Amino acid sequence: MTDKLPCWQDVLIELRKINRATDLQSKRVVKACGLTIPQVMVLQAIKDLGDVTVKKISDNVSLSQATVSTIMNRLEERQLVQRLRSHTDRRIVNARLTPAGEGIFLTVPTLLHESFINRFEHLTAAEQQHILDALKQISGMMDAEAYDADSLLALSEAKHEYN
Repeated sequence: MTDKLPCWQDVLIELRKINRATDLQSKRVVKACGLTIPQVMVLQAIKDLGDVTVKKISDNVSLSQATVSTIMNRLEERQLVQRLRSHTDRRIVNARLTPAGEGIFLTVPTLLHESFINRFEHLTAAEQQHILDALKQISGMMDAEAYDADSLLALSEAKHEYN
């Protein structure tokens, strides 16, 4: 006779699966192109938006301006982006992909969140809201609202930078 696991254990198992998928995706991206997922997201935002300020990149990728600036520094060091002053207002600095930055997309695998978004958008509005509500409740139960997603991504950046 097998005992069914308590429901909370099944929830924790599913959360671990999500963590594992995210971790494996991150390692796969670094191995494929030498960039972290936040770095790829910033490059993609620049590609999509054209010459763009850090503020607009920040809004596009849902990261703080400080986090985006740190990522931009690393991308600039690798000559994947360049910063250019606006001709009309010298106070404005825009980011632009270099040819190497444009070429990096040939090696970037599909990101996990891209397939998630595609599947999520095919759900009904009620199903989407139900998932969001459940995740918010779980986040609260784990005291996760105390953690800022930016700081977690910055830690991920630092970890990959020194590994």
